Amino acid sequence: MTTERDLTRREFVAAATAIGAGGLVAAPALGRTTGSGRADPIRVGIIGCGGRGSGALIQALKADPGSVLWAMGDLYPERIEPCLGYARSAMEEQDEEQGTSRYAQKIQAEPERRFSGFDAYAKVIDSGVDMVILTTPPVFRPQHLAAAVNAGKHVFCEKPVAVDAPGVRSVLESARIAKEKGVSLMSGFCWRYQLQMREAFDKLQGGGVGDIRTIQSTYNATGWVQPKERKPAWSETEFQTRNWHYFHPISGDHIVEQAVHAIDWIGWALGDKSPQRCWAVGGRQTREDLPQTGNVYDHFSVTYEFAGGVRAYHMCRHWPNSPYDNSGYVTGSDGVMTIDAWNGNHVIEGANPWKGTAPANDMYQQEHDELFASIRSGKPINDGVAMSSSTMMAIMGRMAAYTGQAVTWEQAMNSQENLNPGPWAFGDRATPPVALPGTTRLI
Repeated sequence: MTTERDLTRREFVAAATAIGAGGLVAAPALGRTTGSGRADPIRVGIIGCGGRGSGALIQALKADPGSVLWAMGDLYPERIEPCLGYARSAMEEQDEEQGTSRYAQKIQAEPERRFSGFDAYAKVIDSGVDMVILTTPPVFRPQHLAAAVNAGKHVFCEKPVAVDAPGVRSVLESARIAKEKGVSLMSGFCWRYQLQMREAFDKLQGGGVGDIRTIQSTYNATGWVQPKERKPAWSETEFQTRNWHYFHPISGDHIVEQAVHAIDWIGWALGDKSPQRCWAVGGRQTREDLPQTGNVYDHFSVTYEFAGGVRAYHMCRHWPNSPYDNSGYVTGSDGVMTIDAWNGNHVIEGANPWKGTAPANDMYQQEHDELFASIRSGKPINDGVAMSSSTMMAIMGRMAAYTGQAVTWEQAMNSQENLNPGPWAFGDRATPPVALPGTTRLI
């Protein structure tokens, strides 16, 4: 995806059409196959061995009888052994439950295939894996994804997929290459793999509330993980990467890293159409002013404007001692849908009342079940467009709040603001200031 000239909304749609916005079927998947799909073991490499990565790894190993853990990589070596131990324990539990010994045999990541450092991702990709799990901090996602798809690997790519517009453009190009090579690319936008949510959004897209007029979504939480105080031996780069949630060049800020799930609902309801523009407010009202809490805000409120006068409103915050709320409301010409995601209670009130009946499921496991089924069948999934669009919506909301300016889709997509311009290495690193609306520039 070139950055030499502006990328218009029409051109984004054209690129999306070329990649395929849904569950894409492309050429037979790469690798050793029997008939139209794979019959041999699928060697899994994990890049990012923290909590989310460990969970995704277990789901990948449960998803397919022939999936095996082959290689592991993380920036910090001390994270690899706990992840490995967790995987081994989970597989032993599976064997105990089912009276077998085959799950324990899935752990095949020998010491020579456990890597650390900023180049660990490349070593994992080059170790003979067939599929990689990308669960590092978001800033690294575009680079790791590009390396994986260029090497012909299937990918599970956790959300968000980037922290800035250059990263999103890179991910769109990687999605195109994934289609060209016939490899699966699945995103970590897990609600799209939750059966009750699928039923609800199918109903919306089938006209369940008539013509959609407005959408409201929230992701109001009490806070993130506990930040880590600086240790004397840490360089500034190590300090920030160990507290990556709290530095927006690494996390994207909480609207991009966390609340993007609820922004994804907006895009999903509207068929992943791009907004025309947005404006926003945000700030840092209750977050403690400590070095380890970085420069991120603790609240955002964004208004997105779409073609035809459709508007979407999103709010997210991290305020202690405040109610948690992660819900959605879609108002149409014939009714209103209430989305109660975590309880699975989705209803429409209006001209055509409706209540969802789909069963609950483990959406995290469902993702990997469908991913590995696509690899086996030789019919790749490609979530590239939807995951890029939702991530970009979150980024443009942050840009609007940070600058105090209305931001168009074209301005956001073509932004040249690279939040991490240099090569990664331990040592000195600039500490970004807290954004000040009206002063912080739109780049």
